[in-house]
Amino acid sequence: MRPARGFVRRPWRLAAEATALAVAAVVAFPLYWMVLSAFRPAGEIESDRPRPWTSAPTLDSFRRVFGQGEFGRYFLNSVVVAVAVVLASALIAFLAATAVTRFRFRMRTTLLIMFLVAQMVPVEALTIPLFFLMRDAGQLNTLWSLILPHTAFSLPFAIWMLRGFVKAVPEALEEAAYIDGASRARFLWQILFPLVLPGLVATSVFSFISAWNDFLFAKSFIISDISQSTLPMALLVFYKPDDPDWGGVMAASTVMTIPVLVFFVLVQRRLVSGLGGAVKD
Repeated sequence: MRPARGFVRRPWRLAAEATALAVAAVVAFPLYWMVLSAFRPAGEIESDRPRPWTSAPTLDSFRRVFGQGEFGRYFLNSVVVAVAVVLASALIAFLAATAVTRFRFRMRTTLLIMFLVAQMVPVEALTIPLFFLMRDAGQLNTLWSLILPHTAFSLPFAIWMLRGFVKAVPEALEEAAYIDGASRARFLWQILFPLVLPGLVATSVFSFISAWNDFLFAKSFIISDISQSTLPMALLVFYKPDDPDWGGVMAASTVMTIPVLVFFVLVQRRLVSGLGGAVKD
């Protein structure tokens, strides 16, 4: 009977694996086409009969990208914005999640609902109000006009996610720490922080990708000072309505993708545990 049951289960398992591979192929194909186009010569890119390979790979598109004078400056600005957003959102979200989980105060439930409502509001609907806010604060054409909005938009998701991790830490552990003479600050940073670190990593990935790939805020808030532009704005250098340089666009997009992949590889172990669950009593 056992072999028969295994025989029945196997087709379903094979079907599930085949479906997963098909979905992965569909998701990965645009990335493959982007990298392929970055190495194609101009003649193949503009051909009306595209092929899923190239017979004459070239680095001309990458030479044009790195030969662009401001590209290094754009890259550095993107790094500054992304790192600042990750650190600020992680710190604030950790403290806020601890507060709404460990403390009882009025309107706590209302505050949590407001976090959800803020997450539901489309970013596009707030771009114009944020523009006037940044203008009145004198932050247009500065990196702060990108750091502050991205930090604010990352917080609702981060707080809700970290709330589950903080709640999963047993209160008995906190009481034991106090009995042993630990202060609240020591418990917070030496005990609670390492336990919720996987959740912080998971939220940091979301914050990093959102800030790194941003084009809407960069286009709206960086108006005249191109020295404050970020990498997504560098794509406009190669895109001209009359004569777009698709090789340059694809090469620049490929270069933009590399830091995201490196960041993901560095935190993948923490990310898996962060998405898989929290501490158990």
